[in-house]
Amino acid sequence: MFESLDPSLINWSRLQFAMTAMYHWIFVPLTLGITMIIAIMETIYYRTGLEKWKKTTKFWMKLFGINFSVGIATGLILEFEFGTNWSNYSWLVGDIFGAPLAIEGIVAFFLETTFIGVMFFGWNKVSKGFHLAASWLTWLGATLSAWWILVANAWMQYPTGMNFNPDTMRNEMTNFAAIALSPVAVNKFLHTVLSGWIVAAVFVVGISCWYLIRGKEKDFAIRSLKIATVIGLFASLCSLWSGDGSAYQVARTQPMKLAAMEGLYNGRHNCGLIGVGILKPSDKLIGSKQDPFVCKIEIPSLLSLLANRSANSFVPGVNDIISGGYKQADGSMAMSVADKIASGKTAMSALGAYRAARKAQLQADASLAKHVFNANVGNMGYGYLKSPEQAVPNVPLTFYSFHLMIILGCYFILFFIITTVVAFQYDFTRKRWLQFVALGSIPLAYIAGMTGWMVAEVGRQPWCIQDMLPCNAAISKVDVGAVQTSFFIFVTIFTVLLIAAIGIMVKAIKKGPQIEPEV
Repeated sequence: MFESLDPSLINWSRLQFAMTAMYHWIFVPLTLGITMIIAIMETIYYRTGLEKWKKTTKFWMKLFGINFSVGIATGLILEFEFGTNWSNYSWLVGDIFGAPLAIEGIVAFFLETTFIGVMFFGWNKVSKGFHLAASWLTWLGATLSAWWILVANAWMQYPTGMNFNPDTMRNEMTNFAAIALSPVAVNKFLHTVLSGWIVAAVFVVGISCWYLIRGKEKDFAIRSLKIATVIGLFASLCSLWSGDGSAYQVARTQPMKLAAMEGLYNGRHNCGLIGVGILKPSDKLIGSKQDPFVCKIEIPSLLSLLANRSANSFVPGVNDIISGGYKQADGSMAMSVADKIASGKTAMSALGAYRAARKAQLQADASLAKHVFNANVGNMGYGYLKSPEQAVPNVPLTFYSFHLMIILGCYFILFFIITTVVAFQYDFTRKRWLQFVALGSIPLAYIAGMTGWMVAEVGRQPWCIQDMLPCNAAISKVDVGAVQTSFFIFVTIFTVLLIAAIGIMVKAIKKGPQIEPEV
């Protein structure tokens, strides 16, 4: 189907897409969360009629507008890269992957951008009720955009609702509901949106504390952080539940990713959860029975409980998944990666034989080849791997990213418990140490989100689509120099945009909240 390409082209294409996605994700979570905070503030203004709440709403709306405008630019480039850098991927699964992206662009994105116009330019031009509705619909549009984008990503993690057509050489959708409502998509959406709420809440609390540190706009700051702390506390507690659901789905659908997340090379019953640990060099651990950790703090049996809802259950490690022979969640015995590679190559050979027989109008031969192909098509993606070791992702990067995300998640639960109690029970203006902590927590919120995506995407490697299409069969056949050149061009452009966005935000923050002339 696809010829083997230069490994440097694969690496540079992955690096360019990862860079674009990470720049884009700087702007997305704030949009997901701050639109809701703005809508809540405007709801209070609508009910009370107090100008101070209108001033508060318009200030945070201004920062949202700066963030949103730059986020659009990075997001558009990200979608174009599916065609420029990953054309084989787009050809093979475009009928499926394109559907949620099309819905996101046609319905959710236009809903969001339409009502953003009313939010910014509709003050005193439409009724208060309509303007309030526009603010809530902007939040809804942003959330729906996230839903369809995450449905597309979740399908890459857990492909379902489709069949491969050997005549068209494409995967074709058979069940849209299975794609749109898969448990992986639902959990990914909830966890991602909640993380966006956390980022926005930390952002609002941190900026509000900057005013308190400077001794400016104290009433505005207290109003803002009270709303943000409540939302942040709710989101951080709920993220425990959504994170548990996501990990449970990973255990069911991506056991190799789970093993990498926990640095688990040799599976066992009553498997413990690593709280903190330092891994030994990973290239010496595949096929070895040695302890992969230099040191670790482990919670006994917790990983078995979280992964399988049974503290005594078996959790496979990297070596078990490579070797196969263990009982899976559905009761079947796991195939070894070597057997899957052999099965995948059989599927490819049968596919070629089927197409040749069809072209020669040899119906009996075509029927036999199709029967062999259908029996092995589930492993066809493995046929592109040269060795079982290629099925192992970057374990250290996945492990450390996952545990840093967990540590920061626990930190934010504690952070919001403290800030919420202080905001409603004590005088926040006197807690100077907490003000500095809140301001310094803003970058930590973004780091937590980035590490979560690193776990999701690096832990899936080498697959572009889990168990179906590895990256080496998904990329475009282009000159590696072109990818390198565009990579550095995009890095420069995105960095300039990021610096400009931060500069404009800082200028707006220094200027402070105020009632501006209506337009």
